[in-house]
Amino acid sequence: MHVIDSHTGGEPTRVIIDGFPDLGSGPLSERAALLADRHRETYRAVMLEPRGQVAMVGALMVPPTDPTCVTGVIYFDVAAVLGMCGHGTIGLAVTLHHLGRIGLGRHRIETPAGVVTVELHDANTVTVTNIEARRVAEAVTIDVPGVGPVTGDIAYGGNWFFLADPGPVPVVPANIRQLTDVAVATRTALLAEKPGGHVVDHVVFYGPTDTPGMQSRNFVLCPDDAYDRSPCGTGCSARLACLAAAGQLGEGEEIVQESLIGSAYRLSYTRRSAGGVIPRITGQAHLMAESRLIFQDGDPFRDGIRL
Repeated sequence: MHVIDSHTGGEPTRVIIDGFPDLGSGPLSERAALLADRHRETYRAVMLEPRGQVAMVGALMVPPTDPTCVTGVIYFDVAAVLGMCGHGTIGLAVTLHHLGRIGLGRHRIETPAGVVTVELHDANTVTVTNIEARRVAEAVTIDVPGVGPVTGDIAYGGNWFFLADPGPVPVVPANIRQLTDVAVATRTALLAEKPGGHVVDHVVFYGPTDTPGMQSRNFVLCPDDAYDRSPCGTGCSARLACLAAAGQLGEGEEIVQESLIGSAYRLSYTRRSAGGVIPRITGQAHLMAESRLIFQDGDPFRDGIRL
C-alpha cells in the first residue's frame, strides 16, 4: 500500500495513493458507507500502531464522480469514517502537489460531504473553501456525570460538533488528560441524550490565549478519543457558523484560531442566504514520509495493536 504522510499544524494525515481494496464507482457517500461497513478492519490496520500513530487521519484517494474535481477522497480515523476533514484536505493538497498532480492555484476535491475547493498558495500553504456550515442549536446545556452542567452550541462543519466557550476546563497543555476525560464524558452524555436528534461525535472547548494575534485557543476531541493537534478545520467551520449566527464575526472578517499545541489557522466566511456560512480555512502542511505499508502473513500485529 503506497502512502504519503504529512502533518497539518502537528496533526498527521496519511494519504493512501494505491493498494487499498476497490470501493467501486458509486457516489462518494455510498463508497464511504462501504468503507465503514466492509473494510473497517483494513482501514483500522492502517491507522493503528505499529504502522500508524495516535491522532492520525487517513485520506483514501478514490476516483471522483464530478469530472471537475482533481480527486475524490474519503477520510477516516481509527474509530470512524468521516464526512470531511479540514486538516486532511490541506495535507492532501500538499501531497498532490508533491506528486505533480496539481500546481499552484485553485482546485476542486470531492468528499462524502460535498465538493470543496483548495487554493494552493505555495508548496505548503493551502486555503480550503469548505461546504456550508451551520449552527443548529444555541446554548444547549448537558448534565455531564462527574462534571456537572456543560453549555455549548451544536453546529455542523463537515462533521458534527458540540462547542463550549468557555470550556469547563482551562485549555492549556498541562490539562490534556483532564480535557480529554471531560470531553469524552461530555460526548458520552451528548450521544445518550441526542439533543435535537443530532449525533455529535466531536467536542470542542475554548479558552483564552496570550499569543498575540490569536482569537482563542481550542481543544478538539475527535471520535477516536485523541485530541486534534491542529485547530481542526471542520471544527473551525462549525465555529465560524456559531460566531456568524451570534453576530460576533462579520462576513469577510478574519480571525486566527490557535490549537492546544500552538499551531494556527486563519479563518473567515461568506454568508449563505439560508443562514449558513461558507468557511475559508488557511493553514500549512508539511510532508514527513513516502513509503509502502507491508501486511505480512504471520505478523501477530498485522491488523494493528488492539487493546
